[in-house]
Amino acid sequence: MNEGWLGDDYLILFDEAEVAVASDRYAISQLLPGYQVLGLRGWDDFILRDSAGQTYSVPTVSVNTKYLSPFNLPETKLSLRPDPSFSGRIKWYVTPIAFGGDPSVGENLIWVTHEQHAQLVRWWNDKYRSLKGHPSTPA
Repeated sequence: MNEGWLGDDYLILFDEAEVAVASDRYAISQLLPGYQVLGLRGWDDFILRDSAGQTYSVPTVSVNTKYLSPFNLPETKLSLRPDPSFSGRIKWYVTPIAFGGDPSVGENLIWVTHEQHAQLVRWWNDKYRSLKGHPSTPA
């Protein structure tokens, strides 16, 4: 895993060996069949790759093809500017913005581990899909 600042974006990029594990942890194959998680952009968006090798960003909540946006992945040899104050932690909104949560720094913002992040992303996406009448992802 490589993480740090690239301009104004904080990126968490998974090594190729970690991509399958991360994609499974986030249940991406159930949410967006044919895509893999390459990393996180600014904590709020996934960086994804489709089966044709194109890269995109999409909000972690709600993961939906209508929110896919082309994203140019930085060169793999590129060195991100590390920031120890964020290393190993992911920003999370207690009530996600997609559900009306406040995006400003305050009581709605916490920091979680990668494993907690995956659990929260899956739970909130299941909630979103159930409200929209879509099947949930497997546990």
